[in-house]
Amino acid sequence: MKPKFKVYVSDYDYPNLDIERSVLEPIGAEVIGLQCKTGEGLAEQARDADAILQQYAKINRTTIEQLTNCKIICRYGIGVDILDVNACYDQGIKVSNVPDYCIDEVADHSLTLGLTLLRRITEYNKFTHEGHWHWDMDGRVPKRFRNSTWGLIGFGRIAQNIARKVQALGFKVVAFDPYVSESFMATMSVKKIELDDLVKDSDVVNVMCPHTPETDRLINEERLRSMKKSAVLVNGARGKVVDNKALYSALSEGWIAAAGLDDPEEEPAKMDNWSPGMNPIFTLDNCIVTPHVAYVSDEALLDCRRIAASNARAVLLGGEPLDPVKPVITPLTSK
Repeated sequence: MKPKFKVYVSDYDYPNLDIERSVLEPIGAEVIGLQCKTGEGLAEQARDADAILQQYAKINRTTIEQLTNCKIICRYGIGVDILDVNACYDQGIKVSNVPDYCIDEVADHSLTLGLTLLRRITEYNKFTHEGHWHWDMDGRVPKRFRNSTWGLIGFGRIAQNIARKVQALGFKVVAFDPYVSESFMATMSVKKIELDDLVKDSDVVNVMCPHTPETDRLINEERLRSMKKSAVLVNGARGKVVDNKALYSALSEGWIAAAGLDDPEEEPAKMDNWSPGMNPIFTLDNCIVTPHVAYVSDEALLDCRRIAASNARAVLLGGEPLDPVKPVITPLTSK
């Protein structure tokens, strides 16, 4: 029997699409998995899509304008920086995301990176495996958490979760976010400060903001040079928020002590052919890089896939997305 709907998965690194099919096949949808993670050629492969589930593929306006039958694009995740949301609405396509599924996972991963680096766990482990047994490796001794400052760049729900957890360990928490008020931060015992002050004063500089034109390479050479030499940088957000060329210099020349990234600047998951040789930070012992797994847990992966498929189902049945993403409204300017 001919399916009522065609739902394409742009790309996926899950072992199968059983969860998506369990949600969508009962309404007569055929779920078709693609591996178009760069987004190039997606319009040709999914031209007759009624809905698209998007993981890593970049979907731009040119692609969107060719999806003449598509009713919704459902992002597997929170961020929609790889999707032209306004172009979707111009084309009459709704957009959804999964706004709540990894609030704990990303917070826990980011704070684990920060704590591991502050306590120099990986360095001490390497030191003992080389046959040394002493508290002094190089004259730099870890600082007590209770006397330390954790700086959050961005103060959304994940950053708020980090703040609550690190405060329990005794950290003073400061944050920079131009879209969050000082009074709201104060309700969580967090002090709002300017970005350059945060970078200069924090023992952990924790990047938790979305990647936008305004935040592209926000952590650049100037800001890395202004950090404490004993400080660590943690990026739990998009790789492109941190300038990796400047970070390599900072780590190799001792401007800062260490860094932990959940994604490097080139974001390998969005590339067809990647090797660590493309980025010199992979040669450094004082830089931990995890493969964009901050969001991962058994529970989070199941929730993400089920919720993305459920948003598609709702729209295909004539309703609205359960988790809509609205277009960006650009303020009018006088000429």
